Amino acid sequence: MRNETGRDVRIGVIGCGRIAQAAHLPALAKADGIRLAGVHDDSALVAREIGRRHEVPVHASLDDLLAADLDAVLIAVPDRFHAAIATAALEAGRHVLTEKPGAATAEEARRLREVVAGSGRMFRIASMKRHDPGVQWAAAALADGRIGTVHKVTAWYRVMAQLRKPTEDALFPEMVLDPDAVRREAEYKLAHPAEHKLRTHSVHTFDLVRHLVGDLDVTAAELAVSGGDHSWQGLGRLRSGNGVVGFEISASVHANWSEGFIVDGSRGSLRIDMPFPFTRATSRVELFDEEGRATTRPELGSADPYRRQLEAFARAVTGSTVPQPGIDDAIAALDLVEAVHAAAGEAAA
Repeated sequence: MRNETGRDVRIGVIGCGRIAQAAHLPALAKADGIRLAGVHDDSALVAREIGRRHEVPVHASLDDLLAADLDAVLIAVPDRFHAAIATAALEAGRHVLTEKPGAATAEEARRLREVVAGSGRMFRIASMKRHDPGVQWAAAALADGRIGTVHKVTAWYRVMAQLRKPTEDALFPEMVLDPDAVRREAEYKLAHPAEHKLRTHSVHTFDLVRHLVGDLDVTAAELAVSGGDHSWQGLGRLRSGNGVVGFEISASVHANWSEGFIVDGSRGSLRIDMPFPFTRATSRVELFDEEGRATTRPELGSADPYRRQLEAFARAVTGSTVPQPGIDDAIAALDLVEAVHAAAGEAAA
């Protein structure tokens, strides 16, 4: 999709670490209607090599990148820096696609909403799982009422422990990493385990629950800690109707990756099993229609949700579509994260 001048949307990437190299940069190399036009990373070593590999300008500072000839930026830095960089980009007149979450806290996200409202620019959260064809099929089936009134949702997000590194090694491209930056981030996560483990992972689950069945309130939660493993088990209630939600966010489990949803309704049930995202496989979906005594399993092939979200963002920038999620969705997800912390008796990270 071309913008009003008839050319691709030009995007600069801010933060060239693991998620950028494993997901966003390969997707940008294939995506239609949008192209990489510059990079910035606090590590000169990383920025220089990524610029060389992708044959794009390297900007020594954030200000330099925001002053370049760009339409938009993709923010892929650690979570706690998202809001400040998004604010700078919006104030510089750039559209923003940022890695989730949109901010470190719900309060910070509410301040960012004021910036978004006054900027006249597009702000989107990179919740790529909404662009998974399986999730999209499931969302459409639920919206069409194919399982009737929803009365129960079970959601889980279980990050693998020892299996994660060899799995990522098999799937990721050759990485260029700054040892000092890796060490600093590891030290930060070690000092703030609950902040990282709940917020970073649960925003996926909470965003998709809201996307599939609507808003909810957290009513109870418990946290189990064993060494470095954290597992939150919680309950919530849907605001529309009388449905309940049970959820698990575990980082990590000593098993394989597992993520999904079971939605039970008055006329049937729907199940989504979501793959480890870097496989680019499509979620497996199964819908049972009780009246028809029939199970539907759509064959949707494979698709790169990172590429699909970039193409959707490019269409939004050109004004042809307005994909979700945006700043209000970021606030809602962070409100739920903080509600889990409170219900589990923790200080909100």
